Amino acid sequence: MIHLAETAWALVPPIITIALALLSKEVYMSLGIGIFVGAFMYCDFDFLRSVDTMFNIMAESVGGNVHILVFLVLLGIIVEAIASSGAAKAYGEWAARVIKGKRSALSVTVILGILIFIDDYFNCLTVGTVMRPVTDKFKITRAKLAYIIDATAAPVCIIAPVSSWAAAVASSLPESSTIDGFSLFLQTIPFNIYAWLTILFMILLIWRGRDYFAMDAYEKNSHGQLLIAEEYQQSESKLRAGGNGKIIDLVLPLAVLIGCCIFGLLYTGGIMEGKSVQMAFADCEAARGLVIGSFIALIFTFLFYIPRHVLSFPDFCKCLTAGFVDMTSAIFILCLAWTLSAVCGEDYLNLGGYVGSVVSGNAQIAMLLPALFFGVALGLGFATGTSWGTFGILIPIVLSVVDPADAHLLVITVAAVLAGAVGGDHVSPISDTTILASAGAQCHHIDHVSTQIPYVIIVSVCCVLGYLVSGITENGWMGTATGVVCLLAAFLVIDRIYARKDAKRAE
Repeated sequence: MIHLAETAWALVPPIITIALALLSKEVYMSLGIGIFVGAFMYCDFDFLRSVDTMFNIMAESVGGNVHILVFLVLLGIIVEAIASSGAAKAYGEWAARVIKGKRSALSVTVILGILIFIDDYFNCLTVGTVMRPVTDKFKITRAKLAYIIDATAAPVCIIAPVSSWAAAVASSLPESSTIDGFSLFLQTIPFNIYAWLTILFMILLIWRGRDYFAMDAYEKNSHGQLLIAEEYQQSESKLRAGGNGKIIDLVLPLAVLIGCCIFGLLYTGGIMEGKSVQMAFADCEAARGLVIGSFIALIFTFLFYIPRHVLSFPDFCKCLTAGFVDMTSAIFILCLAWTLSAVCGEDYLNLGGYVGSVVSGNAQIAMLLPALFFGVALGLGFATGTSWGTFGILIPIVLSVVDPADAHLLVITVAAVLAGAVGGDHVSPISDTTILASAGAQCHHIDHVSTQIPYVIIVSVCCVLGYLVSGITENGWMGTATGVVCLLAAFLVIDRIYARKDAKRAE
């Protein structure tokens, strides 16, 4: 129904999607219903034409993003091969020999979590399996381990240029957008306040050697209760048993993957044609470059593993299908998010035309946009338990609301969406990564959720203040700096309070 385009009615599909996601906690169904409602409105409520239009839009959207889907599959295969190689087990045995104290055990856990930044699922299972015997040795509680695992999963992946998350964010932009998704993602990295503050908060906790709030109570009362979700036992068993891998079989494939993906980006940008590195990055085709790089890395991993009998040929071949299966959920949600973006795009309901006309010229609203979108993304991520679904829904809306000519506000607001999505996912009890962190640490799930909630709240409040400053000053660096200062101040106050409590107990 053409006259519904570029009107307030264009808000209906995303509103329905968000409302259903919040109420049902089912992102896939919510996205699907939102897509159909949009097509139904556009086609003058003609059911058959709506169905036909919906799948035509989906075919166009998915067809234009095939490189992203191929990259995710290749990445899944590489992750599966590394997970099956036994390299994680070798790393754990080495760590058990060289680590001599509680602080160093926690530090190595953080370093390993940051090292495995290409995929959050792989991160959770590997770090937990490798480091749990080490942290047990130094009487570090399972809840503390689960928090470290969770905090080095999504918050690290969302600021890693070469990861499944980078590809997902880069592809969340509507087809009609003239902005390069990968370039936009790279620009958001310094302003993803939640990710940086979470890492800083972990460092402060390890440096101070003290815990607070629910984690402190758990540390004092815990007797190391164990629980692992049954559905993850098989994955953990594979990581524990593994092949004949050594530490180099974990580090080198990841290093080659990063290097090859960077080369792929430069190649598609024209580095072989004489362009400078800066120009090549600016002109690169991110999705195509990531496919080229990941395929070369997969070939390297095959040639590195098979002749050395790290994995047998049949076992490596099993990784092809297993890696694809591991990425099915991510691929499905991306396809739905792309389709919803297209339905709301300028070729159909033109949500951007309507919202842009309402917001344009209102400086007061523009100043609050980063903080508002952070709050919305935080709530949606918490309710649905998915970061990808959250930014898949909200990024197209940001592009509709913010004038593309105001590049800095656009970058800060998209960064706020990514930060809020990760924060909500981080604390959500129904999030895949939260569940996997509990499973990897063999910690009661409710213990993990309850002990990390206060930490997430502290970081999130500092993020809101940071994004308010970003919007008011129109300077993302000022916002990030404000967040850091607020977190340091909050940490010092909390630490002083607990120091006094400990002193009274000692008396």
